[in-house]
Amino acid sequence: MNKPLLGLLLGGFLGIFDGLTAWFTPEVRPMILEIVIGSTVKGMIAGVAAGWFARKVNSIPAGIAFGLAVGLVLAWLVAAMPSATGEHYYFEIMLPGSILGAVVGWATQRYGKAPAAATAG
Repeated sequence: MNKPLLGLLLGGFLGIFDGLTAWFTPEVRPMILEIVIGSTVKGMIAGVAAGWFARKVNSIPAGIAFGLAVGLVLAWLVAAMPSATGEHYYFEIMLPGSILGAVVGWATQRYGKAPAAATAG
């Protein structure tokens, strides 16, 4: 499977679990469906970005660092928005988001297939 597609699928799958971690914050439980959907989309964006990076750079440590950074930035953008209760949940959002990014960055480097080399004809 090519690297961006792997990142998209894995990011979306892990995004579901990223969103489900909101269950541990009782104040936001009524919004769990919206949170899971948003986290899934956020994971898919991070996955495609990590897959794109993996096509350009062949380095597992660099892929992990890039994925972590993208996941962290996307999670920060979400955490910076006040919740329905008017509070910010930086730690609760940014920790699982950055872990998701690091895992997807690693997986796209490790398991994604590089594009086939063009042959001169």
